[in-house]
Amino acid sequence: MLTASSTRQAAALARFRRGCVIPAHPLALDADRRLDERRQRALTRYYLASGAGGIAVGVHTTQFAIHDPKTGLLAPVLELAAETAAGTDAILVAGACGDTAQAVAEAELAASLGYHMVLLSPYGPLDEDGLVERAREVGEVLPFIGFYLQPAVGGRELSRNFWARLAALESMVGIKVAPFDRYRTLDVLHGACAAGRTGDLALYTGNDDHILADLVAPHQVVIDKRAVEVEFVGGLLGQWAVWARTAVALLDEARRARAGDDVALRRLLTLDGHLTDANAAIFDAANGYHGCIPGIHEVLRRQGLLAGRWCLDPDEDLSPGQLAALDRVHRAYPHLRDDDFVAEHLDEWLS
Repeated sequence: MLTASSTRQAAALARFRRGCVIPAHPLALDADRRLDERRQRALTRYYLASGAGGIAVGVHTTQFAIHDPKTGLLAPVLELAAETAAGTDAILVAGACGDTAQAVAEAELAASLGYHMVLLSPYGPLDEDGLVERAREVGEVLPFIGFYLQPAVGGRELSRNFWARLAALESMVGIKVAPFDRYRTLDVLHGACAAGRTGDLALYTGNDDHILADLVAPHQVVIDKRAVEVEFVGGLLGQWAVWARTAVALLDEARRARAGDDVALRRLLTLDGHLTDANAAIFDAANGYHGCIPGIHEVLRRQGLLAGRWCLDPDEDLSPGQLAALDRVHRAYPHLRDDDFVAEHLDEWLS
C-alpha cells in the first residue's frame, strides 16, 4: 500500500517530468556573513509565490561552501527551505557534493528532511567509472538529477558515453544541462537518447547563456539511423533565482511556441538575446564568472529581498565593471524584471 510519503514522492516526480521552473536558491547572509533566516525564508516564499514548481537548495547558487562541515550551514539551510515550503506541492531538490561517502550522507540528510530528489554535482577526483558508481549509490537513497556543470565554476568535461551510462541508471530522473557549450549539450542529448530514456528522463536547461533557445528548439538526435525527438521540459538554474515571476511566464510561452504558436516563437527568439545579455552582466561572463553569485545577490538586493550581496567568502564580490553592466541591463530590459510583483508582496514574505 502506498504511504502518504510515497504518494507525495510520486506526485513530485510526475510534476518534475512534466517540467517547471526550479530556481537555484541563493544563501541570504547578514553583514557578519551569518545566515539571515528571515530573508532566507522570504526568498523561498518569493519563488513559490512566483509560480515556480520547486526550489533547488545547496547547489552552486547557494554557495558550495555550505557543504563544508566547518560552516555548519547545510542542514539548517535545507531544513529552513523544507519548513517554509511545507504544505505546498513544491518539488524539493537538494544539492549533493563531494566523494561517494559525502554525497550519500547528504542524500540521506535530504531524505530525512522530506526532499524529493538530489542534484548530484560532479566530483573531480573520480573518473567516469567512479562517477557512475557514486551516482548509483546516491540513487539508492533518493532519485537523482545528473549535473553537467560548466568548468569555469567547478565542472569538468564528460564524455557522451558517460551520459549514456548515467542515464541507464533507473534512479536518475533528470539532467541539469549546464555546460554553457553547444557541443557538450549535444553530448547529453545523444547520451540520453542512446540509453532509451527520452520518455521518462526530464531534461532541464541550466545553460544560462541559452535558456529560451533550449526551451523552444526542436531537438532531433539520430541514433543508429533512427531520429529521436527530445526536448527540454523546464529550467533549473541560477538565472531564474532572479526575476522568477518572469521565468514562469517565459516557460509557459515556450510551451505555446513548441505547440505551434509562431508569434510566441518569434518573440522568444528575440527575448533569448535579451536574457542572455542580462545574464552576461549578472553572471559576470566577462570575468570568467567570478562575480556570478554576487551578481545574483545584487539584483535581489535592489528588489529588497536581500539586505546585501555578501558571500561566505569575503573575497567573492562583484568584478570591476560588473556594477555598471548591471545598471545597463536593468535599464535596457524592464520587461524581464519582476520588480512590481516583488514590491507588492515583499512585506508579506519578510513577515
